[in-house]
Amino acid sequence: MIVVTAPTGRIGSRVLASLLESDERVRLIARDPRKVPAAARERFEVVAGSHRDPAVLDRALTGADSLFWLMPADSTARSIYDTYVTASISGAEAVHRHGVERVVIVSALGRGTGTYAGHVSASLAMEDLFRSTGVHIRALACPSFMDNVLYQAAGLENGILTGTLPADLKLPTVATTDIADVAVRLLRDHSWTGQDTVGVLGPEDLSLDDMAAVLTEVLGTPVRFQPGDRDAVKQAFLGCGYSEAVAQAMIDMDVAKERGIDLSVARTAENTTPTTFRRFAEAVVKPAVL
Repeated sequence: MIVVTAPTGRIGSRVLASLLESDERVRLIARDPRKVPAAARERFEVVAGSHRDPAVLDRALTGADSLFWLMPADSTARSIYDTYVTASISGAEAVHRHGVERVVIVSALGRGTGTYAGHVSASLAMEDLFRSTGVHIRALACPSFMDNVLYQAAGLENGILTGTLPADLKLPTVATTDIADVAVRLLRDHSWTGQDTVGVLGPEDLSLDDMAAVLTEVLGTPVRFQPGDRDAVKQAFLGCGYSEAVAQAMIDMDVAKERGIDLSVARTAENTTPTTFRRFAEAVVKPAVL
């Protein structure tokens, strides 16, 4: 029995779609089961509620062998550690209580760097919480998502890609579909043991200037990178309802990425995933913009 959290998000929905093509027994935890595709509702058991809720976890993890754990950030949390660590305490306790054997968890690059990085640091602390139970674990260490470009669809219509990192700083970036595919491979393999980190780095390191050049070719209209201001970005987050703590954590993560936290893991054939930014732009960004 594989239990999947957050099955209607970008990563979780891809995990769900892939598992539908398998013969695995699957149980889903969904806050709103109506958002789960009909095919999945018909075939898989769905436990309604939040995976922050101990009672929901008890229902979902009874008889479970493996767990896919993805904790969405709470933009209104009082502390960035509340949104990942405090919210996951019930999950770690339930894993231990129900004897779940394996956990695949979505985490971040940066382990061992000693650098505070907002959301990244809290994700690593969440990961450590599950490690402390002694469960077999594979932590997916991810850089920034290509999918974040979609938040700039309106700006791209006007030929502007913005960000607060240096224009020429090359960093790894990954499509959420690749993260999901690695997760499914691990969830369907019931033989691995121990605790380890699995890098999920995408196929190449790109700068914001590189991305603008690719978008220019894919969209067929000039796109240029326009540097943003971190103070202004923080105020924009606050204006969208973010708490002070979470807004500041977004900035702290950005600063850490500028200092190279996402370059802390060497690229190898094993941690390189296939979806290029060009392919992602053609398949996802172009339809969203045009």
